[in-house]
Amino acid sequence: MNSGTQRFPSWGSPVVEFSEEDLALLHGLQIAPRAPWLEAAEILGAHPATLARRWERLRSAGLAWITAHLKGDPAEMVLAFVDVECAPGGRDAATASLAAIPEVQTIDVGASHPDLALTVFAESLVECSETVIPLIAEAPGVRRVQTHLCTRLHSGGHSWRLAALDRAQIAAFSKLAQIEPFAGRVPAACYDLLPILARNGRASAADISRELGRSPATAHRQLSRVLSSGMLSFRCEVAQARAGYPVACKWLAKVPPGQHAAAAAAIGGLRNLRLVASTTGQTNFTIMMWLRTVADVMTAELALQERIPGIELVESIVMLRAVKRVGVMLRPDGTTTGELVAAPALID
Repeated sequence: MNSGTQRFPSWGSPVVEFSEEDLALLHGLQIAPRAPWLEAAEILGAHPATLARRWERLRSAGLAWITAHLKGDPAEMVLAFVDVECAPGGRDAATASLAAIPEVQTIDVGASHPDLALTVFAESLVECSETVIPLIAEAPGVRRVQTHLCTRLHSGGHSWRLAALDRAQIAAFSKLAQIEPFAGRVPAACYDLLPILARNGRASAADISRELGRSPATAHRQLSRVLSSGMLSFRCEVAQARAGYPVACKWLAKVPPGQHAAAAAAIGGLRNLRLVASTTGQTNFTIMMWLRTVADVMTAELALQERIPGIELVESIVMLRAVKRVGVMLRPDGTTTGELVAAPALID
């Protein structure tokens, strides 16, 4: 099937633990995480009850999950990438302590330096520098931290796709994902919905009504307001290795000033991308990909250099595993534990 994006040739043979039907459903939910089962079934040629059961099986096994999180737009909040060097024998203690910090949204374990790579959400630069970073630096087992601030998030994990659908199916799910935008201010009471949607991005108004003790009409109105505000990014995530991409690699690079947007667009068709961001620091461009084998790191580097003239790949960092991904805690095999340490709501 053609996803409309580019594939790298001969990138190994992944061990995929999802059926073709699973992959098709998950790709559809990556595009439209809250798609009703009835409409999804029409697109996939399945029965709604079958899709619901398939999703519940994947979700209960920790193989896939849907969460909602703040978008991480540097124009509205602070998004920082923090590299952590641990004391000898201190990585496990540091990881456990850092995972409990709500602002530390993602933790990746590096194969070399850094020991841990963190993604941090903060309300302001002052909060990030005077509260969150000191909290990270003081955690047991942490020896040194280095911070890079994100100045532009070109692409994130929410846009990564499995490429299991054809063009017509992608277009149909994309239509389901469209929501009429609402430009007004989001009432403070709506922020109570954020932890619920972080735990279950498909939570219904009835679910919210029961959990918050609000009337069904109020819950429906507030849910609609949150969804149409665009304040949240919904994503359907999968257990990385089980989906056939056991290797994650991050590159710290330098791109000539003024060429960042063009560089991001040039590599936008590579579906292995998980992150493209402009940053402060000695390097100014960060890229992350999910790959099939370690050997694919060199293939990816060649692809980046072909598509971005003038890019300097300063450092490549292979990640052993993720411990936490946008608040969701993960097991060593990449499946979710079901535990969530959600980011604090950033209310204007």
